[in-house]
Amino acid sequence: MHSPDSRPVVDGALAGTARRPVRGEPSALRVSRAMRRLVSSSAAREVAELTHVAEFIQQPVTTGRQIAVTSIRGGAGKTTVAALLGTAYAHYRQDPVLLVEADPALGSLPLRLGADALRWTTADLADIVEPQMSLLDVTGYLVQLPDNAWLLPGSQGRIGAMLSTSAYERVMVALRRYFGVTVVDCETLPAEVARVALSAAQARVLATPATLDGVTSTYAVLQWMRGLPRHMIAGTVVALTGTAPRPGIDVAAAAEKLRSTGAAVHVLPHDRHLAAGGALRTDLLARPTRLAAARLAAEVFQLSQKRR
Repeated sequence: MHSPDSRPVVDGALAGTARRPVRGEPSALRVSRAMRRLVSSSAAREVAELTHVAEFIQQPVTTGRQIAVTSIRGGAGKTTVAALLGTAYAHYRQDPVLLVEADPALGSLPLRLGADALRWTTADLADIVEPQMSLLDVTGYLVQLPDNAWLLPGSQGRIGAMLSTSAYERVMVALRRYFGVTVVDCETLPAEVARVALSAAQARVLATPATLDGVTSTYAVLQWMRGLPRHMIAGTVVALTGTAPRPGIDVAAAAEKLRSTGAAVHVLPHDRHLAAGGALRTDLLARPTRLAAARLAAEVFQLSQKRR
């Protein structure tokens, strides 16, 4: 097969427009939080919880777990949630972790993960991967990330890139045996590849903005999912993401309403670093964001272990 040319993730002229990454929370708030931790037992509780979360995520798998992340509409934080999950699994697990971009229409997962250049895509690999390939053979077509993680992009940033359901299924079936966990950044619903990814995955994450319209749309979809086989709703987690420092809804009440459908719900607080876009740097995330992302990753992985 003809080898495609490598293309930069961000055009050189645009790369110069990016500002310096900001921290997830203002310095005054960080200092205040640090002082409260010094005079309370919250630091010890936090360490204990992270240890517990790590134990969940580090459980061995007999076959690779595939976790699909999607949303009802664009701008819901879907790609950000996928990047947070993949980064968490790569940090805590010893086996290789794969992030797949099944959203070829100018998806931003490579940018979020800090990739510099792209060559092979999901559609390309569908025509290449063969059963006799080793992990070393396969990773030659992937983008290497930190912590033993790998990325399979959906496109090279070209408008009109396509991914068929048959190509997606070939890639996912072939790659499952190489990676302990695969996180798939899907198209928004009701795209066909997204529906296939959701039904084939062992766990699903529905990214939802913490807004009235976002929660309303997601609640309607969860109600629809209740009519599907039980494992669909039972294996679904809603990531309710803060879009502003002061949300326009009662987030706790909205989360409880969504839980009434049978799905799990985790709240990801507003974070200045995530809201600014660009490459995800976990060291710049606010402490509450890191904890919330770790809890989300642990529960999603636990749900994926319940389905073979």
